[in-house]
Amino acid sequence: MRSKGMNRRQLMAFSAAAFAARVGLACPLAHSMGSEAHVQGKGEDLPDRLLLKDWRPRSIYKVPVTEVAKARYPVIDLHNHGVNSAEQIRQIVESMDATGVEKAVILTGTGRPESFAQARAIYSSYPQRFELWCHFDLRGVNNPGFGPDAVKALEECHRLGARGVGELHDKGNGLGASVGTEPTSWHTPAEFIGPGPHPDDPRMDSLFKKCSELGMPVSIHVSDPIWTYLPMDNHNDGYMTAFHWRLDDKPGLLGHDGLLESLERTLKKHSETTFIACHLANLDYDLTRLGQMLDRNPNLYADFAARMSEISTIPRFANQFFQKYQDRLVFGSDFTYTPGELRSMFRTLETLDEHYYYEDYSDYLWPFYGLGIPDAVLKKIYRENALRIFAGESNGPA
Repeated sequence: MRSKGMNRRQLMAFSAAAFAARVGLACPLAHSMGSEAHVQGKGEDLPDRLLLKDWRPRSIYKVPVTEVAKARYPVIDLHNHGVNSAEQIRQIVESMDATGVEKAVILTGTGRPESFAQARAIYSSYPQRFELWCHFDLRGVNNPGFGPDAVKALEECHRLGARGVGELHDKGNGLGASVGTEPTSWHTPAEFIGPGPHPDDPRMDSLFKKCSELGMPVSIHVSDPIWTYLPMDNHNDGYMTAFHWRLDDKPGLLGHDGLLESLERTLKKHSETTFIACHLANLDYDLTRLGQMLDRNPNLYADFAARMSEISTIPRFANQFFQKYQDRLVFGSDFTYTPGELRSMFRTLETLDEHYYYEDYSDYLWPFYGLGIPDAVLKKIYRENALRIFAGESNGPA
């Protein structure tokens, strides 16, 4: 999810100023964080005065523009974090109706039965539109004897209506631990803050095993976008987003490759449990590697929540990937619904539009390109694969 504390331009200004201070550069981004970027008078921006944080290119290409008001086929969203009031939910349902979203999985972020029951009550007016998933109760995970109470909490959440688990997070400090600048209210359940186990840790075995027994799929986020691990320099093409979330300067973290290896060991150890790798397992930059993971692990799916910006830069290769792995990919939003943002996703998936920008929905400064996913594949990634996960169907032997 994205920061609610700063807007996109404030984040960029803060990031650039911090970078300049760290390396001792006289960075034009670092001065005038609250001022207007352009030079007044002639209606033009001089190259030595234009601040990168204020650069907002607009396409001048006279090419077809497709307006997508509603998804071509009904959508089941397997990655949403929900809201906190009945009125907000009513507005969300209106957005779902307007854009063609049939159902959303709400990742409630709590493994405590009493908290889960409260979340369930908020959504009780729309039982057909939402499915709620719980978290693991990781309190005491670093203490001897951890496990039985957490399993009991999971069983009770399931009894109360939880149909899956997630979104579990491991960005290098273990499940449930915050890293760097990320707000704990997003990724860290209120009941657990601190270094935790990685997914393949034996302490997690009883919980993942119980998920299999209860038929509860697991939504899991490992690592982060590759740009956050790269040097924060002039060669990092995701710099404007990566700097705020940077992991390259965080000591003691399990790195990008280590996290993916931990996930894969988990998949093999718990081959009877269904896992959904959030955000394309943060392999949007290397879909070949993600495909190899899917080939090796029939219990793995992947959602593409919050990764439209990344894969729309490689539309032909992404199209091929979506077609090859059409039975293993599922739709995810990762944001509180607004019709415009949903429609931006549908446009990127459904059309062949070229070189367009979504300033309001992307932190990157590069243009989007439509993937042109075929109708038969759209039906699967929008809805049919989600129904297979709900039904507990297997992808067959490895």
